[in-house]
Amino acid sequence: MNEPKFRYMKDLPSARLLGSGTAMCAGCGGLQALHGIYDILGEKTVFINAAGCMTLLSVYPFTPFRGSWLYTSMASAPAGAQGVRDGLDILLEKKRISTEEDLEVVVLTGDGAAYGMGLSSTSGAIERDLDFLYICYDNEGYGNTGQQFSGATPHGARTATSKGPRGFTGFKKDLFSIWAAHRPAYVATIAGAEPLDLANKIEKARNLKGPRLLIAIAPCPTGWDYRPEDSVDIGKLAVRTGIWPLKEYIDGKVVHTKIPHPRLPVEEYLKRQGRFAHLFTPAPDTALIAEIQARVDGYWKGVV
Repeated sequence: MNEPKFRYMKDLPSARLLGSGTAMCAGCGGLQALHGIYDILGEKTVFINAAGCMTLLSVYPFTPFRGSWLYTSMASAPAGAQGVRDGLDILLEKKRISTEEDLEVVVLTGDGAAYGMGLSSTSGAIERDLDFLYICYDNEGYGNTGQQFSGATPHGARTATSKGPRGFTGFKKDLFSIWAAHRPAYVATIAGAEPLDLANKIEKARNLKGPRLLIAIAPCPTGWDYRPEDSVDIGKLAVRTGIWPLKEYIDGKVVHTKIPHPRLPVEEYLKRQGRFAHLFTPAPDTALIAEIQARVDGYWKGVV
């Protein structure tokens, strides 16, 4: 079998890092965050990519990553990361590779894996004090299979499997607190629409050892039903309304890295997305909007 002329997408004429020639959706907020993350981490990385939206970045035999990339099933990325990290450590110990050839082991998953199917393996990896960086792009549903609800779906959102008059009747799981309860080296929330905050946190995480975990809000035009060009605005509104707190856990403490002031009403965020259209038409569901606002207010009351 002949070797492909181009092994990486970067080798293709006029190809661009991350996203060129792939099946990613226009305006993907997860890809926006990943661009910022990869700009800092660079090519000395191996991405352990659980099945999900971002596995569409790689179309065999090509990958847009300048470093290494490994595909795993949805629940298995942290276990895969353990094997890769152990393998690298053995090679280092036997002097088969130098420290300059060592790689940063990075898990990349969607919320379906992080909040649900892969939560057990993630918990185990943190308990073993695995030296890895875990990135979850959170588009608040199973985006790659039609936006069914997940453990990350917010209260009141319409999804492919929650089409009732009040949308999803459950509540978004607090993954940040679940991870922080394991006392890892670092946990943070980030947003591609807040690049300076994102860059500061990736730099901080890169310089630590042990389990380091980040959750990136990933506005999704196809799943959230809005125009792709509005992704940055949606991401900024998530922060400015207080729906997506930017914070970090380090040394046993939680610190908010950006406190919205003044905080905008949640409806400024909700009304821009078709998944919440039933809250406003044919008549406003003032009770449900007030319920969502009250939960956000209650969160920030304990912070400021």
